[in-house]
Amino acid sequence: MEVPVELVESAKAGDERAIEELIRRSQTSVYTLAYRLTGNEEDARDVTQETFIRVVRNLKKFRGDSSFSTWLYRVTSNSAYTLMAKRKRRAAESLDELTETFEPPADTAPGPEARAISSDARDRLVAALSKLSENDRIVVVMKDIYGFPHEEIAAELGIGVSACKVRLFRARQRLRDVLEGDGASEKEQVS
Repeated sequence: MEVPVELVESAKAGDERAIEELIRRSQTSVYTLAYRLTGNEEDARDVTQETFIRVVRNLKKFRGDSSFSTWLYRVTSNSAYTLMAKRKRRAAESLDELTETFEPPADTAPGPEARAISSDARDRLVAALSKLSENDRIVVVMKDIYGFPHEEIAAELGIGVSACKVRLFRARQRLRDVLEGDGASEKEQVS
């Protein structure tokens, strides 16, 4: 999601239309990240709403050291992390299966066979991610899907960079084990 610098600057200056346009342009990306982090539609909507409340309140503090989308993703992940931490304190809840669908750009859309294979692989990955613990899923999503650097993920989780790298390594191993386990059970069913 690319947002023109002029739009961000207008929004920072208090232009209501620019703020509305920023929200309109970024709401799908924010919701998608929130959903990936929380694994639940209702929680994702809550995180999305909280994210935009925080963005509007703190937009003037955005310095532009990074792109607006990077800052927005960080606010989103902070909002998701806060919600999940509150939930943990209240009671442990099971996570709903992730069902996010992705549409490739129309001009580069693969053929029906490639889409079917890609859709199957995506469904398996989404199901496998939902089987990971909350901490494992967060670190994998932030690093492997959104490309956050280890330092930002570590700061987000309140751990050291080395601990973040170890957690990511172990989470990837668990994800691989889940995916290989699902593949083995599918092969057994076919036989």
